[in-house]
Amino acid sequence: MADLGAISLWIALALTAYSTIGSVAGKLRSSPALMESAQSAMYATVLALLVATFSLVIAFITRDFEVAYVAAHSDLAMADRFTWVAFYAGNEGSLLYIATTLSIMAALAVWRAPERFRDSLPYTTAVMMLVLTFFLAVTAVMANPFDKLPFVPADGEGINPLLTHFGMFFHPPALMAGLIGITVPFAFAIGGLLDGKTADEWVDAGRVWGIIAWVLLASGLLLGSWWAYTILGWGGFWFWDPVENAAFMPWLALTAFIHSIMVQKRRGMFRMWNIVLINVSFGLALYGMFMNRGGSIPSVHSFGESTLGWVFLLFLAVGVIVPFMIFIWRYPLLKSAQNLDSMLSREAAFLVNNLLLLAIAFVTLWGTVYPLISRLTNDEEITVARPFYDQVNGPLMLALVFLMGIGPLIPWRRAGLASVRRSLLPPIVGGLATVGILAALGLHKNYALIGFGLSAFVTTGILMEWYRGTSSRRRNSGENYGTAFLRLIWANRPRYGGYIVHLSVVMVTLGIVGASFFNTQLDVVMAPGDRVTIEGYEVVYLGSIETPRSNRTEYISTVQVFRDGALLETLRTNRDFYPNFNMASTRAAIRSTPVEDLYVVPSENLADGNVGFRILVNPLIWWMWVAGPVMVLGTVIALWPQTVRSRVTAANPTRLAPRPTAA
Repeated sequence: MADLGAISLWIALALTAYSTIGSVAGKLRSSPALMESAQSAMYATVLALLVATFSLVIAFITRDFEVAYVAAHSDLAMADRFTWVAFYAGNEGSLLYIATTLSIMAALAVWRAPERFRDSLPYTTAVMMLVLTFFLAVTAVMANPFDKLPFVPADGEGINPLLTHFGMFFHPPALMAGLIGITVPFAFAIGGLLDGKTADEWVDAGRVWGIIAWVLLASGLLLGSWWAYTILGWGGFWFWDPVENAAFMPWLALTAFIHSIMVQKRRGMFRMWNIVLINVSFGLALYGMFMNRGGSIPSVHSFGESTLGWVFLLFLAVGVIVPFMIFIWRYPLLKSAQNLDSMLSREAAFLVNNLLLLAIAFVTLWGTVYPLISRLTNDEEITVARPFYDQVNGPLMLALVFLMGIGPLIPWRRAGLASVRRSLLPPIVGGLATVGILAALGLHKNYALIGFGLSAFVTTGILMEWYRGTSSRRRNSGENYGTAFLRLIWANRPRYGGYIVHLSVVMVTLGIVGASFFNTQLDVVMAPGDRVTIEGYEVVYLGSIETPRSNRTEYISTVQVFRDGALLETLRTNRDFYPNFNMASTRAAIRSTPVEDLYVVPSENLADGNVGFRILVNPLIWWMWVAGPVMVLGTVIALWPQTVRSRVTAANPTRLAPRPTAA
């Protein structure tokens, strides 16, 4: 299987190189046969990479320890269900996964490309295949997952214990797919520029694939937060680690692009701005992959032993400089069809929204690279900690939530003060009422009050729009409220799917504010029978069971949770120690409700049977995890294709016929 995988990898590299060259040559020579041949090579690449992927999976399942990558990331004790996680546990496998994912996305994008973009498609194909050629060349030459050892070890080194978690089945692949997925809308934009198509031909494909990459990144980020919350044992969900930031920044730029591309699709505006945004998104995505392949900034996520950092840094430089050179070359042709009519309009709100998103991205970038800058300039590494990000990005994010509530309520082109006042009055009242009620209940933390008030402001605006639309539809059609509401959403899926996504952002805001400003923590050592009280909960430690396993020692601790003398739940928490890795992996016991989480995690198992526990109460964090499915639902609705039906009646068969024009 290793030989089959290696051969398939080299075949895929040859196919992508041919597809890149053939697409450009066919376009320049006006040779349909050559362009079709290059496109066929692109489709064949998918098959070759699927064979390579299948070969590596089989090598893991059969524990073929002659393959160096399999020996480094699995052992005989690893459960077969973690084969997929082990597949991308290191550089070699993750690069193969990235290449396979890009090949599938590229094939789907070309197959489903809009008809009006067909003339520019060879250049788009060439851009995607050029990026894929880079990844395949690095994989085949410098990080080949099918390289063999000179001897066959009796057992492998084993999978990293922190990866043996349900979230790892989705968090890394979603993030990697999102990062490399940005290549697709980027390729459509650059392909159009190279072909001189500088109007809106690429917008539909750019929007769809931009949203797909966006939801993959967002899902990966939320799943990563959930993984950190449940397994790392510190009770938090975000650390502003450099690699966390490296995935967060392209998501911010892509969020700006998705909003801005809507303006171009509807009004023919922001053409230059959208090219800049997708170039920035692609550059930040390349930076994210550079960081995760052994960048020079230390991170708990990066492959520290990797020697690929310089290769990805070089590709990053090319991936930033060349697209902006193409943009400058075509700049004179990128004139918008419309001008900004008024700063009091939805277009202007989207523009300010984009500037805030980029500001957050570049503040995060500065904090991420500052340790490297300080090391180069002062021979002393100065690390930027969480307070910097919280103090600078916190107010910007609150302003972003505020704009998220205003933008959808302001009309396109130009808004009158009276109409704006009518639209914004109910949300403002809702937000201020929320702040007043919370202040009266004794909440006096300013940032928390602002966060809750803005969440209410956005939610009220969305509910008001839904109520108005549903009521209007009910009056016109006689439908009941439930049917009218569902058909309202289905009738304008991009708009109302976007509202659902906005609600998911509100949920994330609630979780962040609640857990950041109102959590309570207690670190305590307990003997069996001991009890402690925290925020009205009484936690009783019953005891622990120690079980030796083939590759670890497993400790299962049991606690009971009481409130007002009544037993709420019996919880069990795990702490596994892996001597080969000199590492402990924990599983927090969590009692989760929409109001708050009770979080219990063992920090240390002592020789006398006592256990050190970290116990936290995290208000509202439940809403962060619910936000993920809500966000995916909104994205699916927004992307669901609209059906356009032509109706020609028998009584008037020429009803939809075009009007004659004067000669």
